Amino acid sequence: MTDFENYNNPQVAALPSHLKQFVVNQHYDHYTPVDHAVWRYVMRQNYSYLKDVAYYPYIPGLQKAGLTIEKIPRLQEMNDALAKIGWGAVTVDGFIPPAAFMEYQAYKVLVIAADIRQLKHIEYTPAPDIIHESAGHAPIIADPDYHQYLSYFGSIGAKAMFSAQDYELYEAIRALSILKEMPDADPEEIKKAEDMVAWCQENMGEPSEMALLSRLHWWTVEYGLIGNLENPKIYGAGLLSSIGESSTCMSPNVKKLWYNENTINYSYDITKPQPQLFVTDTFQNLVDVLEQFADKMAFRVGGVYGLKKGMESKNTCTIVYSSGLQVAGTIADFKVDADGNPVFIKTMGQSALSVNNKQLTGHGKTYHKDGFSSPVGKLKGIEKPLENFTADDLNRAGIITGKEATLHFESGYKVTGMVDNILSNDTKIILITFNNCTVTDDKNQVVFQPEWGVYDMAIGEKITSVFCGAADKETFEVIGYKPKTNTYHPEYDAKTIALHQLYKQVRDCRVNKTGYETLGDVWVELKKNHSDDWLCALEILEVLEQQELMPEVAAEILTFLETRAANEPEFRKLIKDGLKLIKQPV
Repeated sequence: MTDFENYNNPQVAALPSHLKQFVVNQHYDHYTPVDHAVWRYVMRQNYSYLKDVAYYPYIPGLQKAGLTIEKIPRLQEMNDALAKIGWGAVTVDGFIPPAAFMEYQAYKVLVIAADIRQLKHIEYTPAPDIIHESAGHAPIIADPDYHQYLSYFGSIGAKAMFSAQDYELYEAIRALSILKEMPDADPEEIKKAEDMVAWCQENMGEPSEMALLSRLHWWTVEYGLIGNLENPKIYGAGLLSSIGESSTCMSPNVKKLWYNENTINYSYDITKPQPQLFVTDTFQNLVDVLEQFADKMAFRVGGVYGLKKGMESKNTCTIVYSSGLQVAGTIADFKVDADGNPVFIKTMGQSALSVNNKQLTGHGKTYHKDGFSSPVGKLKGIEKPLENFTADDLNRAGIITGKEATLHFESGYKVTGMVDNILSNDTKIILITFNNCTVTDDKNQVVFQPEWGVYDMAIGEKITSVFCGAADKETFEVIGYKPKTNTYHPEYDAKTIALHQLYKQVRDCRVNKTGYETLGDVWVELKKNHSDDWLCALEILEVLEQQELMPEVAAEILTFLETRAANEPEFRKLIKDGLKLIKQPV
């Protein structure tokens, strides 16, 4: 269990339980000296480069988010800093489902993967990690226009329709990212996982609302540029946290296009560098493009379009009547009249009724365990919608508690039964409960009969909205979707633990400014037993150069690093960039 009280952050404390289930403890003591060295290397490289190309002042942004260059941040330090701008942060286990991720944003809480990339993935990792999430996302949160966009995006995304294919792709990407972080992963298994991601991407069918929104999220929050096409600045977290792609993205080989409503037509591949990036002139433009898309989403359009999208998703959805009544469940069927207006809706399986996202007493998913159905529309020959009836209107229509009533709808549906209760919300009638009730359709076919029990009839002239998920998630979704895979956590052998100790000795020398005389022995041990390591050698050289100590040892380390850079292309840029920062320190 996670100790939420220790977070001491209002935004985190306000999270509903269905989101808290994804939170894990950070386990700060599990970070190794190598992990801290990886963080420090990336952050120093970031500052060296990003101070000129990032949209915002990088160091002030880090400070406002509770981050430093020297060490991996503690979650509480971040929460203390973020609370000042109305945000919070939690740690999670790798990729979480897209709908949950969006909801966290809506609650103004940053989701941060607790793990950190391995040294071999220091430039870029396909898995979410604490460098990407905190050093990428958090520093720009202080910008008020941007964090308003981020939380607003979350509120829109939380209502987006998603499909079974979306979850298949999510699981495939999560499985691939976990495999790629394993030090001894079978190349054949990685190939299979890559093929599965490719297959899922090629067989998505028509992209869902969530899939399309994910594209907007990717090209803004993750890979966005701002300014002009000729000399844009970086604000996307995916670029800010990748010391490889943050520099290559500015190459003329990467096309720069204006960010607009057409951006939604560009899919993306998380495993490859992006062939194009999108530039916005202002953050307000991001909101404008999001609004244009949201206006076409089921939660705003409602009606037959919304019901169709909800039914296609095959997931729990909420149908909103014009009275304000919310019906949550899996949409099984709906009927329309000659004009294409919904006249009858039906859910299957556990369903629930709510108003203002709060479940109505006695109308939870255990009561409506077999689904819910009801007509939609006006009564025949009466212009005023039933939801707006006054007490006098109800009496004139013969809808009186304790008496039998027959309701003829314009659509041809007919409801006959003993009125047991009339439920209102403020000035709107939302539900009428019947005993001994029969419901027939426009062809006089029975769709509900007395033997089935009490009939609760929803009231509403129109279906104004349909969105994914339950209206009251706290009562409906006690346990939400859980991923099928767990992230990889290595177990270290004796040799690796010994390497960690060498990193720690170097770090202690640098931080405490003592014990420099031990660095020669550290270098000897490193050469003897860990000759494939380059980052520890770089850190030793940095301390020796700064303190002007052991010039012979420093020269030997420099030769070692330069030789590796010349002979091993995969380390060339990393080593050269590290040497450059020793000469021109951050």
